[in-house]
Amino acid sequence: MRFLAAVMLCIAVTAFAQNDRPRGLQPLPEAPPPPPPPQSDQSLEPEVTIIKRGEETIEEYRIHGRLYMVKVTPAATGIPYYLVDQNGTGEFVRDDTANPVRVPMWTIFQF
Repeated sequence: MRFLAAVMLCIAVTAFAQNDRPRGLQPLPEAPPPPPPPQSDQSLEPEVTIIKRGEETIEEYRIHGRLYMVKVTPAATGIPYYLVDQNGTGEFVRDDTANPVRVPMWTIFQF
């Protein structure tokens, strides 16, 4: 008897839920509208000046005419290092961590 009552209750709830749908819904279009055109702000793009001195390469990065970073690739090693103006004061500090790929190094377990 209880099983029959539970089945009838499920049927009633399902029928009630179907009748409770909002009216006036319109179907979705077949294809989504195209995305808006990309907006690139040229003032945010860095201006890069490349200077070659023999085998050494120096790249100067500027935004709005202000020098904020220098990438130096020496001829001897070929491994670049960066000089970065961290505070905007014109004082450059060597930053070897300017590479965007950083490997996480956490101690998970130690014994």
